[in-house]
Amino acid sequence: MRDFVTGIRLFGRGAGLLVRSPRLLLIGVAPALLTALLLLGGMIALVYWIDELAALATPFADGWSPGWRTTVRGAVGVALFGGVLAIALISFTALTVAIGGPFYEHIAEKVEDDLGAAPSEAQLPWWRLLGWGLRDGLLLVLRSLMFTIPLLLAGFIPVLGQTVVPVLLVLVTAWFLALELVAVSFYRRGRNLKQRRELLSTRRALAVGLGTPTTLLSAIPFAAIIVMPVAFVGGVLVAQETLRTTTRPARD
Repeated sequence: MRDFVTGIRLFGRGAGLLVRSPRLLLIGVAPALLTALLLLGGMIALVYWIDELAALATPFADGWSPGWRTTVRGAVGVALFGGVLAIALISFTALTVAIGGPFYEHIAEKVEDDLGAAPSEAQLPWWRLLGWGLRDGLLLVLRSLMFTIPLLLAGFIPVLGQTVVPVLLVLVTAWFLALELVAVSFYRRGRNLKQRRELLSTRRALAVGLGTPTTLLSAIPFAAIIVMPVAFVGGVLVAQETLRTTTRPARD
């Protein structure tokens, strides 16, 4: 529980750092805004077609009374939207980190320099950050589907699907978001996705503490544009916290 609270606190500290440095905030907003525009179109289309999709998913309810049919399909629609939103949030972070690689590498460098914790490795070229970000982001999105799809299906269960499942969905999304948010700090030290996941697993509550406010606040329309740079700086701080616990040499 202490690590979870620390993760939330580091998210808040990231906000404080950006408030004191508006230039870094603007740098972080640019790629988040571009990614938001790309995904917004998809979410608008989902909302527009949500009733039809819920009906396609529940053909067994066609002969039910209007009250039960509406209730079941409403629950399915909520579960479907929640699952897609979770995937979109993870994809949003992956795309933002990939597209904004040079921007976020600059932010990470500035924050780590201020903390006196800059890595000794040379600065990575932007094309390598882009390649790693796209590759690892795709892997994380695919891995997240292993959890979000079963949760999406569980969302069809009355009561449980509208109470326990949304909480689990937030926690799962928070974990995968945290893996993305710490990515640049690990890339700067030559550490790959496997190393990042293994190390962060030792402080899972810390990671989820960072990812939870990011997940919840990003669900507010357009808030993710501001939340993402804040969460990214929080990710730099979480990376610093976890990296201090290991002296394992980096591997290619």
